[in-house]
Amino acid sequence: MATCALLIEMANSDNNFSVIEKENIVSILRRNFQLSDIYATELMTKADTALKESVDLWRFTNLINKNYSTTEKIKVVEMVWIVIYADGKLDKHEDYLIHQLSNLLRLTHKQLIGAKLRVLGKD
Repeated sequence: MATCALLIEMANSDNNFSVIEKENIVSILRRNFQLSDIYATELMTKADTALKESVDLWRFTNLINKNYSTTEKIKVVEMVWIVIYADGKLDKHEDYLIHQLSNLLRLTHKQLIGAKLRVLGKD
């Protein structure tokens, strides 16, 4: 649920959680976690509720830090970049949040940018 929460938080960061962002998140959950559309949507609902009950993202990033390898955390950041670029642009709030997430996940700037370039097909 922690990864899903981060994806939803990013989609909400520009105050415009679009249909395409929701579809991207469902697709990401299906591909990366082998979930059905129904289960992915249910997970999104639960993650959204958890986000609303949380005061910050540390709760979610801490779970990821405890349970994911560096490679897996980079994969999470790649998923977040996919959500960011769902609308084809990087908003200033999205840029701020992705840097914050990268720091909370204890990733380097090089790892953050490498993930971005892979998502954009420029690696």
